[in-house]
Amino acid sequence: MSVHYELRCRECGKTWGNVPRSFCEDCFSPLEIAYDYDSLRKLARREDLSNRAFNMWRYLELLPLPEDFAAPNAIGGTPLVASRKLAAHWGLKNLYLKNDAVCFPSLSFKDRVVGTALTAARRFGFETVGCSSTGNLANAVAAQAAQQGFDVCVFIPADLEPAKVLNTAVYGARIVRINGNYDHVNRLCAQIADRFHWGLVNVNLRPYYSEGSKTHGYEIAEQLGWTLPDNVVVPMAGGSLITKIAKAFQELVTLGWVEAKPVKFFGAQATGCSPIADAVKRNLLRFQPQKPNTIARSLAIGNPADGPFAMKLIRESGGWAEDISDPEIVAAIKLLAETEGIFTETAGGVTVGVTKKLITQNRIKPEESTVVCITGNGLKTTDAIAAEFPASEAIAPRLDAFEAYLDAQLGTTAATAKA
Repeated sequence: MSVHYELRCRECGKTWGNVPRSFCEDCFSPLEIAYDYDSLRKLARREDLSNRAFNMWRYLELLPLPEDFAAPNAIGGTPLVASRKLAAHWGLKNLYLKNDAVCFPSLSFKDRVVGTALTAARRFGFETVGCSSTGNLANAVAAQAAQQGFDVCVFIPADLEPAKVLNTAVYGARIVRINGNYDHVNRLCAQIADRFHWGLVNVNLRPYYSEGSKTHGYEIAEQLGWTLPDNVVVPMAGGSLITKIAKAFQELVTLGWVEAKPVKFFGAQATGCSPIADAVKRNLLRFQPQKPNTIARSLAIGNPADGPFAMKLIRESGGWAEDISDPEIVAAIKLLAETEGIFTETAGGVTVGVTKKLITQNRIKPEESTVVCITGNGLKTTDAIAAEFPASEAIAPRLDAFEAYLDAQLGTTAATAKA
């Protein structure tokens, strides 16, 4: 594999080679990875995938990896679940759930972006890595840094869910809690990246980091039999994931791996932090930053870095953006668990709840194929729904006590239940 990619400014188009940099020094716009697709057509063949394990590294030619790349661990390769009960509940014929709640090793889609980011960190000689995080990214950085022998230091808001903090601490990471929200944490990390020779995955390594999200989209297309869906519903925090899924689909079209077709992209946010959705719904040219106030802390980014690009994609695709309240998030978490047996964190509750709203609005049609992106595991945000499930009173270890319990629970007699 030869190097067939480089950094390019998303606005002025200037190229910057391959360096740990996230913005253009000429116009201060963000950088992204640009590929030589003519070279890629010669390097990457769809038929070669059949000989590779089903994880994100099967698409290695389409990622910003060095020539001597060797996969450090298996990441991705998550299920695309064909929904039955939830689809019937909503009156849809072709509903799919892309379930990154079981992504290896730390149970969220962030494992994908850390996979490409740490590869870049090794390439650029960083010994210490870290991130600014609302939880899932810190988990993924800590886990993979432990596997690969990096020193690690992560920065989080002080009010992060205890389960997510524990899921970082267990890997031995240094955790710096910041008295502020994610936007405060991110600004501090930008200064730290300038001062120290550290690879902060979503700061100075961000262009390489974000490319890992494309594998979520590659897998969707492959699992649909190398076709594209009509609709994709994606949770939005910084706004990167939705744009990278779109980039993945376009790359597959460019390479001739799938046939081109219109795909509508729908963005999902929590009402308590919905700058992108608010801008789309009010037809604003620019989003207005918000102060987060929601249980969906993994989406609580009030000033999203990729917000303008997410807005542009949503509008150009004919999609839409919506938001739901915290009680609706909890209801959606329960609905997904009760219908499909998938326990998602609050971000997944946002995506499911927004999908329901889009169906009600007739923006998603019953006959269309729709993929709902579930990006994290519910075990990380148990505090958000714990009040919904108070502990039941213990009963005596006797049959008559159990029969009385059935009478109370079922509203019938134990004899009827036994019959």
